[in-house]
Amino acid sequence: MKVKEIFKIQDSAYSAKTILRWLWRAWRGNRFQAVLNAVIGLLMVVVSLAQVWAVQHAIDVAVGSTKGSIYGAVALMGILILCDYALNISNIWVKNILGIKAQNRMQQQMLDRILRSEWQGKDKKHSGDILNRLETDVNNVVGFLTETIPNTLSVLALFVGAFCYLFSMDKVLALITVAILPLFIGFSKIYIGKMRQLTRQVRNSDSKIQSLLQETVQNKTLIKTLEGDDVVINRLGDTQSELRHRVVKRTAFSVFSNLTVNFGFALGYLIAFLWAALRMSQHTLTFGGMTAFLQLVNRIQGPARNLTKLIPAFVSVFTAAERLMELEEDPLEEQGEPMDMGPSCGVRLEDVSYAYDQAEGTVIDHLTFDFKPGTCTAILGETGAGKTTLVRLLLSLIHPQRGKIEIYNERESKVLTPLMRCNFVYVPQGNTLLSGTIRDNLRLGKLDATEDEMNEALRLSCADFVFDLPQGLDSLCTEHGGGLSEGQAQRISIARALLRNRSIMLFDEATSALDQETERHLLQNILEHHQKTVIFITHRPAVVEYCDQTLKIEKNETCHFQDPATFHTLNSSIKHDDTFKEHK
Repeated sequence: MKVKEIFKIQDSAYSAKTILRWLWRAWRGNRFQAVLNAVIGLLMVVVSLAQVWAVQHAIDVAVGSTKGSIYGAVALMGILILCDYALNISNIWVKNILGIKAQNRMQQQMLDRILRSEWQGKDKKHSGDILNRLETDVNNVVGFLTETIPNTLSVLALFVGAFCYLFSMDKVLALITVAILPLFIGFSKIYIGKMRQLTRQVRNSDSKIQSLLQETVQNKTLIKTLEGDDVVINRLGDTQSELRHRVVKRTAFSVFSNLTVNFGFALGYLIAFLWAALRMSQHTLTFGGMTAFLQLVNRIQGPARNLTKLIPAFVSVFTAAERLMELEEDPLEEQGEPMDMGPSCGVRLEDVSYAYDQAEGTVIDHLTFDFKPGTCTAILGETGAGKTTLVRLLLSLIHPQRGKIEIYNERESKVLTPLMRCNFVYVPQGNTLLSGTIRDNLRLGKLDATEDEMNEALRLSCADFVFDLPQGLDSLCTEHGGGLSEGQAQRISIARALLRNRSIMLFDEATSALDQETERHLLQNILEHHQKTVIFITHRPAVVEYCDQTLKIEKNETCHFQDPATFHTLNSSIKHDDTFKEHK
């Protein structure tokens, strides 16, 4: 029976070579801190070995075995102690100051990679799980690259230096002291495989808990009104119990492994002590020499013990690297300079079809439609008919599996890609404000927006109430626009979109929380100059009245296109009406 079968070690999704290559690429941006930590560590090794010699020298001077000044010997010990303190302080400074910079940099790189990747139609991972990876796993990887690896160099240097020092004093004792290492190396491979599996299970359970906590806090009002407090708490308890069980399993295996290794170290130390005592009794070793012996044995066994601690560190970083590599599995969107099509452009769909997966069937089927420049279109349809999918296609978040989507103006026509998303402005349904001031939220639409531009956008979006707030644009919103009503939040989101000022405006139920009078006023402001191509996803009759054309999407894969004045259910697949109604 194989060792993997005995210890139930599962194969990893990534080979050790693949993970090491990924870690090597991640290390490139952290070399300065790693080298600095390595230099400090090597200096600490030199000081540590010098302290061994200084103690031996001081004792031998004190007992008369060696000539010299006891004051000078003690002074040298004091200087070395001060050097050790200084190096320790430098090590802490580098770890805390440069360490947080390295962690921030890697988090930014990972988040940038996630934001630039293609949207796959369905989120594979819970947002709480992703946050857990961006925090805990990034911290593990950065700590390993900038601290653990440099410390390993100093540990190895201390081990080699202490062994050579001891070997020069007693060859037999030096060899006896390191005799345990071959056994340790053989045991470590089994240990690593099992610990990777157990650590992965613990990290997955930890992510589940964070995901559950995040969802509960975000939806606490819903949970309270459904009186689901006990259900959520019980679910959290079950998940925590799973985590606790996995931690116990990992800890039990770790304790057993450490006991086995430490028993070998303890046996080696006792043998070294006995050997030194016998030599001292035979007057072949001075008291200072025995003291140096025992310190050197500690200097050899200490690094060896630290090397055993490296195994959990390797296991932890391999697991963290795997979890971060999974975030990079989605391919990147097309990268390059945004392609602005100018102030007046439209979007044309030709025989477009899309399905998230074959089991669920086609969501958009053979859709042909033209959102002509300067027109206003209402997209109608029952829930689940495919309106959201159409929005994602228009924003190039997903791509047609059949047919094509083109963006065009008077001069040219191009197949729609993510690089042309700069021509769109999008107002999603619901409250999409972020925590911060109203000014901060508006500037997401235009970073360099002036006060006058923001005020004008607020006026056009019927968000004049902001002017009456005590702090105006600097009024604070909590998460999801807390402190504002849904209608107020919607109007600020529309103001943000107007500041972005793009040629195609896409509104997804953006006026659902407004009263009829405010909605009509807002629509008049938006459509007054008839310069933009405006697309509304809506159920509101008032919005349809302001549109030139409508596109109705039905679950039975039927799409209807018509003038809103004669709107009724049709049975044909697509019906075109080239007569567009004037804005009211």
